Amino acid sequence: MAKILLTRRFPENGIKLLSSKHQLDISDNPMSYEELYEKIEKYDGVVSMLSDRFDKAMIEKAKRLKIISNYAVGYDNIDMKAAKDQNITVTNTPDVLTEATAELTFALILAVSRRLLEGDRFVKDGKFKGWEPLLLLGKEVSGANLGVIGFGRIGQAVARRAKGFLMNIFYYQRNRNIDAEREYDASFLPLDELLAKSDIISINAPLNKESYHLINKERLSMIKKGAVIVNTGRGAIIDEKELANALKSGKLAGAGLDVYEYEPTVTKELLKMNNVMLLPHLGSSTVKTREKMAKMAANSIIDYFDGKKPAHIVE
Repeated sequence: MAKILLTRRFPENGIKLLSSKHQLDISDNPMSYEELYEKIEKYDGVVSMLSDRFDKAMIEKAKRLKIISNYAVGYDNIDMKAAKDQNITVTNTPDVLTEATAELTFALILAVSRRLLEGDRFVKDGKFKGWEPLLLLGKEVSGANLGVIGFGRIGQAVARRAKGFLMNIFYYQRNRNIDAEREYDASFLPLDELLAKSDIISINAPLNKESYHLINKERLSMIKKGAVIVNTGRGAIIDEKELANALKSGKLAGAGLDVYEYEPTVTKELLKMNNVMLLPHLGSSTVKTREKMAKMAANSIIDYFDGKKPAHIVE
C-alpha cells in the first residue's frame, strides 16, 4: 500500500477510489509551497493541483515520490526535466474538460460582447428606469470575426459553437491543421493578421516558452480597435499590465478572463474596470467534468502502483 497525498480535497468518487487501494492523506486547505516542501518526502505518490509548484527543488526533496498525477490538463506547474531526471512519472487529465471549458469560453464571449456584467450592475444599482435606445450598446456576436489562438481540442470546440453564430473563424497555432480547417470552415492566419482582423479573440493555448506574453504591448497595438479578448487558456499568455492599458485607452472594448498571469493575484487595474469580467478559474467547473477528472487522476495512481502503465502519461 503506497502513501498518497491529495493536495486539495476533490470529488468524493476519486477519494473513494484512492482510499480503497492506498493510504491517503488529504489537505482540506490550499497548501503553500513551503507546506508542501516540508511534507512531500513522506509520500510515494501525489495528486497535485495546478496551483502546486513542483520545481526542481521540490522534486529533489521528494526522495520517495514515484508519480505526480496532475489534476489538470496543463502541467506547466511541474518541472518536467527534473521529474524525468528523478524517474518520476507525470500524468494529467486530458480530453474530459474540453466541452466544459469551451462552454465557459463562449459564455465569456457573449457576456463581454453584450455587456451583461455592466447591465447586471446597472439594474442592481437601481439605475434602470426603462428601455432606452442607446443604453449599453454592445457588440453583435453573430457574423463577427472570431480569432482563436490555440486550435487544439478546446479551440476547436469553441469553433464548433461559433459556427452556430455564423461567425467567420480564424485561428493561429504553430502548425496548421488542414482537417480542422475543413471541418470548421476555419482559416489559418499569421498571428499579427489574426489580431488585426478579429472582432473577438479567444485564447485557448497552453503556456510554454513560445506562448509566454504572446499577447504583449506590441501585439495589443495590432488588435482591431473595439475588439474583445477572452482568455481561458493560461494567464501568462497575456501581459496583464499591458492588457489593462489597452482597456483603459479604449483600444479594447472589453475582456473576459478565467486565468491570470500571477494567479490567484489579479492586476489591480482590472479589478476596477466595468468592461472586464473576471472569473475564479471556472473553466472545468461542472460536476460531471470534475468527477471525470477525479476518476482519471485517481486511476493514474492506482494503475502505476498496480504495475500497469497509466493511460495519460505526459511525455
